Amino acid sequence: MNKQELVDAIAGDSGLSKADAKRAVDGFVSVVGAALKNDDRVALVGFGSFSISKRAARTGRNPQTGAAIQIKAKNVVKFKAGADLAGKVN
Repeated sequence: MNKQELVDAIAGDSGLSKADAKRAVDGFVSVVGAALKNDDRVALVGFGSFSISKRAARTGRNPQTGAAIQIKAKNVVKFKAGADLAGKVN
């Protein structure tokens, strides 16, 4: 499912217009991104939680040449599914 399909599904399920559903999805992405940038954790009971994990710098290999390269440290987003969401999938 891509973003437009998600917007269409939310609009159909909630009775919102497609424009309102798009603003809601954009707002959600913006707010979660801002919270994660500030090292906050976003938890939605039953759905799951978004958090930041710090990945340390490490040495990797160029697959074409085999040469060693340095990979910079970075933050990565983690998502852990809640019990309700996990139950719907299994």
